[in-house]
Amino acid sequence: MYFVTQTKSVNSAKHPIGLCLSAVFSASHSVMEQDNLSVVLHSQGDLRLEKRPVPEPGPNEVLLQMHSVGICGSDIHYWQHGRIGDFVLMKPMVLGHEASGRVVRVGSAVKHLQVGDRVAVEPGVPREMDEFFKSGRYNLSPTIFFCATPPDDGNLCRYYTHNSNFCYKLPDNVTFEEGALIEPLSVGIHACRRADVTLGSTVLICGAGPIGLVCLLVAKAMGAAQVIITDLFPERLAVAKELGADFQLTVKRGDGPQQLATRVEEMLGAQPHITIECSGVESSIQTAIYATRSGGVVVVVGLGSEMATVPLINAAVREVDIRGVFRYCNTKCNNGTIPSGSCSSSELKITVFQ
Repeated sequence: MYFVTQTKSVNSAKHPIGLCLSAVFSASHSVMEQDNLSVVLHSQGDLRLEKRPVPEPGPNEVLLQMHSVGICGSDIHYWQHGRIGDFVLMKPMVLGHEASGRVVRVGSAVKHLQVGDRVAVEPGVPREMDEFFKSGRYNLSPTIFFCATPPDDGNLCRYYTHNSNFCYKLPDNVTFEEGALIEPLSVGIHACRRADVTLGSTVLICGAGPIGLVCLLVAKAMGAAQVIITDLFPERLAVAKELGADFQLTVKRGDGPQQLATRVEEMLGAQPHITIECSGVESSIQTAIYATRSGGVVVVVGLGSEMATVPLINAAVREVDIRGVFRYCNTKCNNGTIPSGSCSSSELKITVFQ
């Protein structure tokens, strides 16, 4: 199973996930189990394995036998701190939202999926048809269900029910592990769309962690001519180079934002059209603004402190647009199926815990 003992579940969070996109628990299934073993966070630092009932799917839901579930930084953060911003753990919650599995039961109204289908799970499901749903930006709906975000349970469990419209068939050439990684890849897709990355764009990515790497993959797939990526750790930059980064800039603690912006310009030969900030660190956001050329775009993906001091007037007088990113929307569906294309999660490094 993808979690066998509590020790492995907990210790997996200590794995250096900066060197891989996700640590994925892998499972093999032959018969349907009678209990629903689940990884449940009860409070800060209190992570337990529990046997829960196998849920029944509603009319528009499917019951999934989970196969691969990634460990996201948010899972670790909830475990270590019990909250992320305004999302506070108030009751026991199943972790996990980067997931794939196999359909074992279908609700009475489900027509496009059947037992045996392999699917990737989009963890965010709108609860109501509000203005955000109608405009196609359902990720911004204040009432959205999202796996492993208080108070909503996630899918790091044997069996899980989910809205069938947010389950997407996997092509035969996409593994379950790759299917689970489509969720973080979606963050990169949404970020690059918000940044308007296109053919010939020059892009600075601040942070070569998991999300920085998916932004790199997507930017290249969307036609970016040159991508420069920064990080404190050379080993992360080495992975970024393997994945196609044209330039890698090692940041040292104490480097000034304007100094780093100058180094970016020297390496590229010009200021980048676009900067995608993936660290959430205040000084890195400052670097992003200083480094971006006039008329360009800064997209803030990384979430750090609630308040940040940034050179807003510098951005304003140079018409540098600052855009936020919250999760993603409309990144997966191709007639209900995951599309095959030039940007593949198979390029990402995976560590498997069994």
